[in-house]
Amino acid sequence: MCTGKCSKCIGVVLFPLAVCAIISNLLLYFPNGNVTDPDKITDLVWFFHGILGAGILVREKFCHCCCCFNYFNFLKLINMLLSVLLAVLGAAGGVYCVVISSLGLISGPLCDTGDGDYIYPFRNDTLTDNYLFNQTTWSICKKPENVIMWNIVLFSLLLGIGTIEAVLCFIQVINGLIGFICGTCMRKRKVSI
Repeated sequence: MCTGKCSKCIGVVLFPLAVCAIISNLLLYFPNGNVTDPDKITDLVWFFHGILGAGILVREKFCHCCCCFNYFNFLKLINMLLSVLLAVLGAAGGVYCVVISSLGLISGPLCDTGDGDYIYPFRNDTLTDNYLFNQTTWSICKKPENVIMWNIVLFSLLLGIGTIEAVLCFIQVINGLIGFICGTCMRKRKVSI
């Protein structure tokens, strides 16, 4: 088993997920694809959960990888420990994205209900009476147009990406610890007679 190859495979999966998370978070700043005033954007978007959490923290983990660990090579030992530390940070970034995305889905978007004031009309909903399960309440938001669907799709996408990234980074933590303890590659050695 080669933990270095496992790390590279996880990195190949995480890189496009991180890019998608960054793009999804950026799209939340433009409700329904329109430019709007910063004070008319849902407050949870400003936590940068897709850019920082699921994007940068996860992406930085997989910039380097080594194979064929040598216990006497101090730099490779440091590299393996750094890999575990960065995987922990990546998992924390994924969890952060999941938490903020969940809050964004539960509390709903900031919107104009028709009187010109931007409010959070769904923020006091209970979980059993949430707007997510009652589409007839969506008509309360007049501007920006389709803001509810925009937020639901993007926050759900970020929730899914953050979950996958957190799981993969946790797997990488275990993988890195195994590589640190046992070495990154176990090779069959030829014995000459």
